[in-house]
Amino acid sequence: MDAIRPPSQAGEAKGNFPQVVVAKEHNALLLYAIDEAAARAGLSIGLPLANARAICPELTVHDADETADRKTLEDIADWCDRFTPLVALDPPHGLFLDITGCAHLFGGEAALLRTLCNALARQDFAVSAAIAATSICARTLSRCVCGTIVADGEEADAVAPLPVAALGADDAITGGLRRAGLKTIGDVAARGRHEISARFGARFTTQLAHALGEGDAPISPRKPPPDYIVEKRFAEPVATESTISITLSSLAAMLVSAMDRQGKGARRLEAAFFRTDGAVRVIAVDTGRPVTRAEAVDRLFRERLEALSDPLDPGFGFDLIRLSAGRTEIVVQEQRDLDATTHDNDELSALVDRIAARIGGKRVVVHLPEDTHIPERAALAAPAQHHLAAATQAIWPARAEGEPPLRPLRLFERPEPIKVPFATVPDGPPHHFTWRRVTHAVVRVEGPERIAMEWWKRSGHALTRDYFRVEDEEGRRFWIFRDGLYERELRDEEGEPVPASWYLHGLFA
Repeated sequence: MDAIRPPSQAGEAKGNFPQVVVAKEHNALLLYAIDEAAARAGLSIGLPLANARAICPELTVHDADETADRKTLEDIADWCDRFTPLVALDPPHGLFLDITGCAHLFGGEAALLRTLCNALARQDFAVSAAIAATSICARTLSRCVCGTIVADGEEADAVAPLPVAALGADDAITGGLRRAGLKTIGDVAARGRHEISARFGARFTTQLAHALGEGDAPISPRKPPPDYIVEKRFAEPVATESTISITLSSLAAMLVSAMDRQGKGARRLEAAFFRTDGAVRVIAVDTGRPVTRAEAVDRLFRERLEALSDPLDPGFGFDLIRLSAGRTEIVVQEQRDLDATTHDNDELSALVDRIAARIGGKRVVVHLPEDTHIPERAALAAPAQHHLAAATQAIWPARAEGEPPLRPLRLFERPEPIKVPFATVPDGPPHHFTWRRVTHAVVRVEGPERIAMEWWKRSGHALTRDYFRVEDEEGRRFWIFRDGLYERELRDEEGEPVPASWYLHGLFA
């Protein structure tokens, strides 16, 4: 387990004046971070700014930006994905890396630790890191000793000489331990656990036990580990489009081969490009059916890369390209020699995947019938990649032979109000209506079709609609409705009848 965090002091100031970062806490400005010059001047984190200015009048002060700090920490976590897929945040300034089974890929734990720390130091980050069998032990060591590697079973001896503040407990617990004469973790560990729990709580006792190597709290990775990963590391950074394309093609073949051995196909694929300056670009594509061919993977990423609004900027080059399958499914074998429908479905699914990779999966939709008689809810728009099979098997209401359609092909997202001066009451249609400042005289009418709202799904009083299919003198056909029934539903608070509201819901072709 590897914990990375900046030490209590920031890097050396470029000028001669000490520099500090301040944050507001309990209506007071306190030192949030300090550089080495400020530390030599006698300043410490948590000191009020007024006191710091009294000690060091030539102080240079900067405001803390916690949002930017978190963004930077997340960017570093993305970069650390090159070492292990299990990276967790340890706010406000730390990271946990579960390197179980990964260290041998980098020459061992010591070589991995040096590589990681040196790379971050070259980017002007102050780093303190340690490796231990438990996450709490590694974090405790990183607060005081940099570069420590603790063997299994030696956690208690490693943390025993460290001050109790290294445990990261709140100030009240740390102060209470010091007042009791327990200045080091070893002093605390020598006391009975029931005594510590009675005074400082079971949570602190559990944290102490984890720091001593007695059990461990699992970390929560930022991203779920993918099912399959293949990657290519480069001795010299690559930046040309042809090299990147060839690398993706070879990785796709490796990934498909690994999945094929277990009868799996990919439903979600991610390509991660790690730049030498620490930036990481991740491109993901989803598929409607499990992908089992390298050519399909290669084509999907080619479509996705060509459709990017901002090009894939290699900067000074990529030193690592990784291809992973984040979600896989077991591939079900189907008869493909005699069944032409299977081939058609495969081609349609591949077409949907390519279009979704170019314009986005949410923009390619299919419509599914819903079990409701409310017009605007009769069809559900769903992503085609995930509902293509259901759409091909969906059963829609059949149209009567030789009869015009009962419902218009085009419905408005929201019914638009129309003006109706007068209509045949109680259930008759209007003689003419005005829509978008144009008056239409009604010459033919079909209806009404009465639709009661689903009162058990709606809050409040839902009015009944009477729909009419009307045609004006120019041959244009509209679908209009009256919202509410005369006398029974259309009444004011005093019980008097009120005029009905009319709406245009759709247009016939």
